[in-house]
Amino acid sequence: MEWITWLLVGAAVLWLIYRFTAPTKGVQSISTEEMKSQLGKKDKQYIDVRTPGEFKGNHIKGFKNIPLNELPKRMNELAKDKETLVICQSGMRSSKASQLLKKNGFTAITNIRGGMSSYRR
Repeated sequence: MEWITWLLVGAAVLWLIYRFTAPTKGVQSISTEEMKSQLGKKDKQYIDVRTPGEFKGNHIKGFKNIPLNELPKRMNELAKDKETLVICQSGMRSSKASQLLKKNGFTAITNIRGGMSSYRR
């Protein structure tokens, strides 16, 4: 009987890992190297969802700082029909932000894998 409990716990853990790491449908994912060719384009908008302290310490020119916890109330600062590139420190918060944007009607979202940890100027 105990093995059934462990089997269920294991299945729940695997499901949670999948749920929080699987890419969201309709959200593109690119590396920081691929992002470099996208920088400065007027038809795109760039957001950094890290904290203001992280952003102040180091950021990419052209990215607007909208921390993940402020994104729900600040989405009105963004155009829903413009491609939105999203970055954070490691890719986790930007993935969550991308999911949130998708759920709120944004049509073209690109998550930057690896975040600022992977970015080399």
